[in-house]
Amino acid sequence: MPTSATTGSTIIPGLRYRNAHAAIDWLCKAFGFERHAVYENDQGSVEHAQLSYGSGMIMLGDVRDNEFGRRMAQPEEIGGRETQCPYVVVANCKSHYLQAKEAGAVIVDDYAEKDYGGAGYSCRDPEGHLWSFGSYDPWHAS
Repeated sequence: MPTSATTGSTIIPGLRYRNAHAAIDWLCKAFGFERHAVYENDQGSVEHAQLSYGSGMIMLGDVRDNEFGRRMAQPEEIGGRETQCPYVVVANCKSHYLQAKEAGAVIVDDYAEKDYGGAGYSCRDPEGHLWSFGSYDPWHAS
């Protein structure tokens, strides 16, 4: 069985955006993701994209009215709430926080040192998805 040490993360969050192209640009600028792959349909919509961060990855695409798409709700459709929140381990949480804030991330939990170790913060991206970033790495915690 592959492990994250040899293949990257084995759990990859998936998100949908109303404007996936703009979301990709913003996620790369604000959070430091890198484009791994972006696949468009004939109309230029993002069918599937993969963004990497270290050995982790997220997948995303444009909101679509299909069987899978109808299983997902956008934050503004449900009062800004989420049913999941990606947590991303970052090396320098304070500088990551400042970069995200400068790019216009809506900070919902300000940067703070945590009692259990490391530091962290939470924010929303331009389409309202909730993200959590921190220097606490559960793979290397004692």
